[in-house]
Formats: sequence, structure tokens, C-alpha cells
Amino acid sequence: MLKLNENPPVLWPENTFATELSTPWYVAHTKSRNEKALANDLIRRNINYFLPMIWKIRHQRGRKIRSLLPLFSGYLFFCCRLEKRSSVLKTNRVANIIVVKNQKKLINELAAIEQAIKAGAELRPHKYIKKGQRCSVVSGPLQNLQGIVIKTKNTTRLVLQIDILGQSASLEVDTDLIEPIE
Repeated sequence: MLKLNENPPVLWPENTFATELSTPWYVAHTKSRNEKALANDLIRRNINYFLPMIWKIRHQRGRKIRSLLPLFSGYLFFCCRLEKRSSVLKTNRVANIIVVKNQKKLINELAAIEQAIKAGAELRPHKYIKKGQRCSVVSGPLQNLQGIVIKTKNTTRLVLQIDILGQSASLEVDTDLIEPIE
């Protein structure tokens, strides 16, 4: 387990936004539990990436243990020129590279996840939803964030999807702060 200061940054280069990176995006389907190691390898190879991570708290022998884990287990998003893509495979940490056909759609989906992380929203992995009501947040730090609304027992959650992975993340929202998109 890595110490907090040994974890790679969520986005590299740091202090940029996923929407600012201009080379094509790809999805690395990593070998088991290799996401952070791949991120560190990409830093050394000067390849930009986005690895959304969340805090997971577990209790063991009366102690509270916090771990920083990838939001989408087994996946890391990276962008580079086509000729550098082979160096990602050479890390021996990647099972497969998924070529992204709709770059604009993926960038918008990644930007939504990035905005939620930077706003301090408590994201958690969520079951992927194919159909549902699309809504937009109308105010607050998540303003203009769009996703699909679901209801749980006592809460309303906004689901942010990454279609190419068939995975999602969700965050709790106040129903007064969202409105349907027509």
C-alpha cells in the first residue's frame, strides 16, 4: 500500500484540465491493481493521463484505514500521439488499449468526473445505467454538471457515465439544485 505522498496525481501534468490536452485520448485496460504503477510509468515517459481516484475507508482490527483507489478499477485514461502509444504497452502493465472513436464525447465525460473531483464531491463507483432522466445541476460548485438522476432509499444521486468503459460514478445531489434537460 502506498503512502499518501507516493500516490500519483489524478491528472498529469498537474494543474491542467483534461479538456486542455490536445492529443488523442485512449483507455488503458490495466492488469489487475496496476493503475497507479502505470500512472507513475507514464509520468516517467512524459505521457499525459487522467486517473480519477476516491478515498475508501475500511476498518481493520479497530483501526480506520484510508486508501486512495481508482474510481474505475482496471482503467486509466491517457492521451498521446499515435507513435508514443506503443511505449504504454511496453510498461507491461496494460492488458489492452481501447481506441476512442468519439473523442469529444469522452473528453466531456472525463471533464464531468474531473469537475466533481475538484469540487470535492464524494464520488463512488456506481452501476452503469443505460437509460434514465438526464439532468443538469443549476447552482453551486457543480453548476452545469450533467448526468442521469436516480433515487435511492433516502437520497437523490446524479450518475456520471463513461460510456466507453460501461461504468459510472455517482454523487449525492439536492433535488432543489437539479432540473431536467429537454
